[in-house]
Amino acid sequence: MITTDHITNVEKLIKKGVQVDQPTSIEIGSDVDVDRISADGVVLYAGCKIFGADTLILPGVKLGYEAPVTVDNCQVGPDVELKGGDFNQSVFLEKTKMGMGAHVRAATILEEQAVIAHTVALKHTILFPFVTLGSLINFCDCLMAGGTSRKNHSEVGSSYIHFNFTPSQDKATASLIGDVPRGVMLNQKPIFLGGQGGMVGPCRLNFGITVAAGTIVRKDEIRKDRLIFGREGKGGSTPFEPGQYHGNKRIIKNNIIYIGNLIALQQWYRQVRTLFISARFPEPLMLGLKKNIQAAIVERIERLKTVCMKTAPQTGRQKPELYERWPELKGSFQVHQEKEGDVGLRDKFLEGVFKSISTTGKDYVAVIQGLAAEDSDIGIRWLQEIVDDVTADAQRIVPSLA
Repeated sequence: MITTDHITNVEKLIKKGVQVDQPTSIEIGSDVDVDRISADGVVLYAGCKIFGADTLILPGVKLGYEAPVTVDNCQVGPDVELKGGDFNQSVFLEKTKMGMGAHVRAATILEEQAVIAHTVALKHTILFPFVTLGSLINFCDCLMAGGTSRKNHSEVGSSYIHFNFTPSQDKATASLIGDVPRGVMLNQKPIFLGGQGGMVGPCRLNFGITVAAGTIVRKDEIRKDRLIFGREGKGGSTPFEPGQYHGNKRIIKNNIIYIGNLIALQQWYRQVRTLFISARFPEPLMLGLKKNIQAAIVERIERLKTVCMKTAPQTGRQKPELYERWPELKGSFQVHQEKEGDVGLRDKFLEGVFKSISTTGKDYVAVIQGLAAEDSDIGIRWLQEIVDDVTADAQRIVPSLA
């Protein structure tokens, strides 16, 4: 039953000029600030539910065209279409689209023109501009970049799974598909993950990688322009006890590299994205990005802690330095979040950004793609040094990771 408060908020939206189909089917929480919902071209189709004081809905947004939609404390940018599903504590930038059956949970960021078909689950997922996901996909705990336009984009085929929970009962499994320093420049080759396949996190793939349909990716491929294809494995079994640490240095290193990339993206948001504040990218939307990237970093640190603090003295596989030095390692991640990288490189890169803004305006995609090649290279160096500093500091604290 809809309460008087909800009816009042629905009526306020209608008076503002929001197109509300079937008003009696719409629920607007009493905690929602209707002033944060634009009236310009916004359409709420039948069955929409909106909750949360932090919810922001900008012009041109369409909710629930294919099926009922629940939006809870999300920041939804201009001309976004969320066609059906549940969306919680996530950010959707300009012209992103998601089909019906979506299940999008905390700390997910979809950047400009990312497109997703029906029945897709995301959580702690970051998709850079143009990235496209097919249907029937579970793609939690990933960052994916690559591509230069809607016609030349990174893509995940239908029926794909990112395996993000291990038999050892942890989620230190985030996969880096592309990377932040090069990916934010929007000038890299796309990555293709073929349908009816999967990836066992934590994996790292470089730009230009193609994974054949039906392949389960279990290893990193940091060379560019490679085709990965699966072969039938050999049957059999090996001794294994779930819940114990199994001493894989690669898992620890990949998690640290992932955290380093998130910290680089955090600096990108703080130093670069803030230059694009405008009517179509207002401060509350920027705050949503900052909040979610911080949540993503916290999540990854906690998941890494779970692995580092595991002990298995009966097997002798655990390295004592991992849990003995965890406090120092965690402290280093916190310190690096406050560093801005090489300020000289950053300032030189920002000069190029300002120059591009002066000729292009505050269209984020156009400005970044309008950078001179040498400016993009400087920006990559600035961000890559942030990643490298995080990983080098971790190796100093835990020498066995070197």
